[in-house]
Amino acid sequence: MAESRATALHAEHQQLGASFIAFAQNEQSAGWTMPVRYTSDIAEHSAVRTTAGLFDLSHMGELEVIGATAAQALDRSLVGQPSKIAPGRARYSMLCAEDGGIIDDLVVYRLADDHFLIVANASNTAVVHAELAARVADFAIEVRDATDCWALIAVQGPVSAEILTELTEADLPALKYYAITEAKLAGSNILLARTGYTGEDGFEIYCRPDEAARIWADLLRTGTPYGLKPAGLACRDTLRLEAGMPLYGNELSRELTPFEAGLGRVVAFSKEADFVGREALARRRDEGAQRVLVGLTSAGRRSPRSGYAVLDPATGRDIGTVTSGAPSPTLGHPIAMAYVDASYEEAGTRLQVDIRGTHDDVTVVPLPFYRRQES
Repeated sequence: MAESRATALHAEHQQLGASFIAFAQNEQSAGWTMPVRYTSDIAEHSAVRTTAGLFDLSHMGELEVIGATAAQALDRSLVGQPSKIAPGRARYSMLCAEDGGIIDDLVVYRLADDHFLIVANASNTAVVHAELAARVADFAIEVRDATDCWALIAVQGPVSAEILTELTEADLPALKYYAITEAKLAGSNILLARTGYTGEDGFEIYCRPDEAARIWADLLRTGTPYGLKPAGLACRDTLRLEAGMPLYGNELSRELTPFEAGLGRVVAFSKEADFVGREALARRRDEGAQRVLVGLTSAGRRSPRSGYAVLDPATGRDIGTVTSGAPSPTLGHPIAMAYVDASYEEAGTRLQVDIRGTHDDVTVVPLPFYRRQES
């Protein structure tokens, strides 16, 4: 078994009484010892929806691609079009295989004309690094794993901007969603991005690991009067589920293409550059996916969970599989995402889920389950 890794904030989590997740039990942690909760999942989830939550995301992978032809190299490597990203902005993208299967989903930041920061899922960082390096070998650019150079802290929730305003002179109103800027926060040089994985407004702070503990403490001290609470991976999962955001290993995998996941929009067929997986993805686009990702809700008390079978109630036939499911703290009833045969994707369709031998009724609903109110 691989040795577990601790983030630069591990001691802070211990002092706060966090419960830690065993890395072998959860793909999100991928070899890192991460806080799963501090107090209760529901309290932390509620804080993010109503005030703000503070997350350590330092297990995520950061890759830097640097060089005069970095944009063209990434156009060839990814399904999106990084050359169209303006400096200081970001896009969601994917790295796909020749057969269209998703190797990982990514956030691509353009820090300068010749400098990109790519954020990969923790469990896929090494694979993404190796795959990118191979794909851009003909370009005179550098691809390096910079994960150990960064700590990543997120402040997510409706009052996150108010909290950060007390600690930085950065122009937060001018920092649009999916934008990034160099800034000073509590005296430290950081990268500040308006991104997140919760369905709320929020910011992600990239800082030096040796400055992470002080920044974390300053954020917690400043944010506590606003209702800020430290939050673990458990509530991050229910938050992203309510927001209909896919998780690699659940909704996304090497066996699926962006089209099954309802994310075909991220594939830039219009770009001039050829890219890995283009032909296979074009075929899937034209043929249509056989199974598609849908939302499910239940009026019952038991939640569909990952791996549970989805059934046609009239015939009992297995027509899909739950990928993620949990009680929704915000909505007050169970929710789930599932892949089902495309003929069952229409909203309002009644289905059943086999929950430990009992067939519980569920209804197909549009994603996301929750959408924040714009101010």
